[in-house]
Amino acid sequence: MAYDFWYWPEIPGRGEFVRLTLEACGIAYRDRAREGGADALIADMADHGEAPAFAPPYLAIDGVAIAQTANILLYLSERHECGPSGMKSRYWLAQLQLTIMDMVAEAHDVHHPVGVDLYYEDQKAEALRRADGFRNARIPKFLGYFERALAAQSRSWLAGGRWSYADLSLFQLVAGLRYAFPLRMATLAQQFPAVMALHDRVAALPELQDYLASERRLPFSEDGIFRHYPELDAP
Repeated sequence: MAYDFWYWPEIPGRGEFVRLTLEACGIAYRDRAREGGADALIADMADHGEAPAFAPPYLAIDGVAIAQTANILLYLSERHECGPSGMKSRYWLAQLQLTIMDMVAEAHDVHHPVGVDLYYEDQKAEALRRADGFRNARIPKFLGYFERALAAQSRSWLAGGRWSYADLSLFQLVAGLRYAFPLRMATLAQQFPAVMALHDRVAALPELQDYLASERRLPFSEDGIFRHYPELDAP
C-alpha cells in the first residue's frame, strides 16, 4: 500500500526532506498535491478530524495525519527499518533532524525576518541585517556542530555504517544553503570538509540517482524556504 503524502506542489520546501527518505528507502507513496493541486491539499487539511496536522508536510495513514518533518522521518525509519536501529541511534538521529530543521527555519527567516505575511520586498532592510548575522554567525555555528557530529563517528555517516534520514536531510540542507548563499558557502567549504563530503556521498547514492535526475526533484526557487537574493549573500 502506498502512503498518501501531502505537501505544496510547486516547491521542494520541507516536503523534500521527506521525499528524499521515501525515494531512497524505496517506500511507495502518492504525492497527492502534485496530482490534485494546492486546492486538494487545502481541502484535505480541512477534512482532518481528531489530531489534525497544523501544516504540511504530512502522511495520511488510515485516517490519521502524521505531521512535522522530523516526526514523519522518525516514523518512516522505524516502520521500514530504513537506517540504523537501536535506542542510541534512534534518539541521536531525531536530535540531529530537529537541529537541521532549526537551521531550515532560520534560513527561511533571513528573507522573512519581520513576518511571513509580508513580501520580501516589504522587509528588505531587516532582511539585510538578518542575513549578515546568519552568514557570519549562524551558518558556521550549525555547520560546525554537524562537522563535530561526523568527526565523532568512526564511519562515513552520522550514525554508523549506513546512511540514515538525517544524512539525507543534511544533504538537502547543504544544497539549499549553496543555492541561497553561494558566495558564503564557497568561503566556508574548506572549514567543514566532513559536511561537504557527506553532501557528495548522498548525491552519489545509487538509491537516489533516478529521483535526483527526474522531474519529481523540484529545483530551488524564490518561492521556497531557500531563496537566492544576491544582496543577502557575501563571502
